Order: sequence, then structure tokens, then C-alpha cells
Amino acid sequence: MAFESLTEKFQRILKKVRGQSRLTESNMDDMLREVRVALLEADVNFKVVKTFIEHIKEKALGAEVYTKLNPSQMVVKIVHDELVELLGSGDSELKFEAHKPTIIMLVGLQGTGKTTSAGKLAYLMKNKMNKKVLLAAGDVYRPAAIDQLEQLGKSINVPVLAMGTDVSPVEIAKKAKEKAYNEHFDVLIIDTAGRLSIDEPLMKELNNITDAVSPTETLLLVDAMSGQDAINVANAFHEALSLTGIIMSKLDGDARGGSALSIKHLTGIPIKFAGVGEKVSDLDVFHPDRMADRILGMGDVVTLAEKVQEEIDEKEAAKEAAKMMDGKFTLDDLVKNMKRIQKMGSLGGLLKLIPGMPTITDEQKEKGEKEMVVIEAIVNSMTPYERAHPEVLKNSRKVRIAKGCGKTNADINRLLKKYEQMQEMMKRMQQYKKTGRMPPGGMGLPPGMGGGMF
Repeated sequence: MAFESLTEKFQRILKKVRGQSRLTESNMDDMLREVRVALLEADVNFKVVKTFIEHIKEKALGAEVYTKLNPSQMVVKIVHDELVELLGSGDSELKFEAHKPTIIMLVGLQGTGKTTSAGKLAYLMKNKMNKKVLLAAGDVYRPAAIDQLEQLGKSINVPVLAMGTDVSPVEIAKKAKEKAYNEHFDVLIIDTAGRLSIDEPLMKELNNITDAVSPTETLLLVDAMSGQDAINVANAFHEALSLTGIIMSKLDGDARGGSALSIKHLTGIPIKFAGVGEKVSDLDVFHPDRMADRILGMGDVVTLAEKVQEEIDEKEAAKEAAKMMDGKFTLDDLVKNMKRIQKMGSLGGLLKLIPGMPTITDEQKEKGEKEMVVIEAIVNSMTPYERAHPEVLKNSRKVRIAKGCGKTNADINRLLKKYEQMQEMMKRMQQYKKTGRMPPGGMGLPPGMGGGMF
């Protein structure tokens, strides 16, 4: 994930500050020096770093941090507020038209994933914002782009206006606008052509589309992996088209994140959406304050709650909780809950949203994901009766199940042991619910349960 290294460094720096009983100009300078190095190593533009450090120092003096008995909280707040400002405080929301379709034009260089992002944006608008969406295939130079957009539209049940490769992009945009108005669409998303580099014909074509349909939002797609080149691309497009926002893709990758922290300050264009994965659902509205929380290792409970709300029905969740408390949690329920977790995103990504969660390695994430696949395969090889009554699983049944799912008896035994430990934990919770007193050993996970996902 982008910012991972920066987050670790910030956590270490702020931990040192929290260890100081008083803050002096000397140890404040030491902290700022470390912050400067951390940001530069994260590929943040040096001008941005210079301004960032100056602002923190000014605010620390203005808030009289040095005179406070416990200055660490004030310093963390100042750093957090400056990060929010850097990421684009207050202007990252998309503008929607009140009484006519909102027209969004996507622009960018070739190969940045515009067409995929058009599909992701349509999915987000339709499923999370309850908008009626129309897609327009305006990249007439790549037949594959038209096919790709049509396939994406079909997969998310969003109509696509495509007129082939013999019609000009301006004509396609006009027809799409007409259809959006006549059929009362809330949002029209126009996918446009890219180039390997910025050239005059490309900009002229995009300007002609702009003149023809007057888009509400002109969003530039930028790859987080492109580093500081993203700044030059953004400036060039902005000069020609007056961009209203940026979609930053691949923020789930191992990019250092410097372009995301630099781009708003250097170009004036806010990041409005962040691509966080390959799936069509992996596009999030960009919230500067939440991103600042994540960078400082504070988690992001609001985003986690939103993901849970999207995927889990409240009544269903209440029923599941009641079953668990009554000790009626079956292997079927276990798989059902795992699938819900998988729908919400990658395991590593979800854990990062929980405040105070220790950093887990890529190896641990991979192990956790694999274990979930193994558990599902084993449970799916059982009969409905066996899933509800795992106590009947003697050796002959285990041999049959192992053959059916391509696993071993040892894998099945490990799953059953974890399931028994979960049942034990439910009993402890039940005891606490009845008596109000903590059972012996508390309600933590039983010994030996910490080594795996469950």
C-alpha cells in the first residue's frame, strides 16, 4: 500500500515525541529533521516538504507548544492538520448538477487505466451514490477500448453509448449528452482517448469535446506509480483544459505516495477519487482527513464502518450475533462471514483501517488470504449435516472430505480445532452475558488461536 513506509516512519517519529515530557526548540528541530527525511524518501516534492516543515514550525510556535506540559498531542494535531491541508482539505468533493445530467469527462495519458476507471466510477456512482449512469465510449482510436467499456458496462449493468471507430469523439460526446438529457440520466461519464505523450492534436480534440458538451467535471487519471512525473502531466493537462479533479490510481500498490502528497500543493488540483485495487468496486471517494489518519497510523474507522454497512445487512448481522451468543455458530456461518470480509476488500487493506492494529507483513497477509481459501474448500466438501454437526466427523468422513477438496486430514483437523476454539470463546462470552463477571482467563482468544486467521 502507498504510504506504508511513510506511516511506519511517522509512527516512530511521533512515538519519540510522545516520550518527551517537555518539548524544546532543540528536540522539535530533531523531530522536524526526521519528518523532512521521511517525506523526501517517500518521493514528496522538495518544495512541498520545505513548506510543510515551515508551517508545522510556525503553528507550533503560535500554539505555544513549547510551554505545554504534555506537548505531544498538540504536535500530532498540527502534523495531522498540515497533512490534510497538503492532501486537499475542503475541495475534494465531486460537484453534481441539480436539474440536469452531471457530465464527467475522463482524460489522461495512454496506459493509465482510463477505461477501467470509467467503469469503476460508474459502479461507484450507481451502487454507492444511487445515480442513474450512462457511459460513453469516446476512445475511437483503440477498438479494444470500446469493447472493454462495453464489457465493463454489461458487468455492472450500466448502459454504454458506443458508435464504433468511424465517428468523431466530439459527435459521440454530443450524442451521449443528448441521450443523457432525453432519458433522464443523473450522470454521463465520457471515456476519452489518450496518447503516449501530451501532444497538440490530443489537447485540441479534448478542447473540442469540452466546447461541445461543457462537462461539469474534467477528471485527470494519474498513476501513483509515476511519481513526480504525475505533477508535470497534471500541469500540462490543467493548462489546456482547466481540470477540476484527479483520480489517483494504484494507491494500493507499492508506490511511495509522494505524488499524492505533492500534487494538490503544486498544481492546485484536488484528488477526488483513489483507485485501491483491480476489482470494479475498488475506487473510493478521496477524503484528505481520512488519508491523513492512515498516514499517521491512526486507522480509518469511518471508511471501515462504511465498507461494513455496504456489505452487511443489519438485520442479518443481528441474527448472526444472536446465533453466536447462543453457541449455534456453524461451519456454514463461518464461511458466510469470511465471504463478507472478502467482499469488503483485501485483508491487509481492512486491517490498516483499524486504529492501533500492528503492521502485518505481506507474507502474513498472503498466509491469511490462503487460509481463508483452504477453509472454504474444506467446508464446501462437507455435507450440510456435517457442516451443522462437525462432531460427527470421524476418520472415514475426513478421508472423503480431504479427497473432495484436495487437502489433507491434517488441514481438516486444524480447521476443526480452530472451530472448537471459537465455540469455547462463545461460551465465555455467554457466561459474561449471564453473570456480568469476566470468566477465568478473560474473553481473549484461547491459547494457540493467534497463529492463524481464526
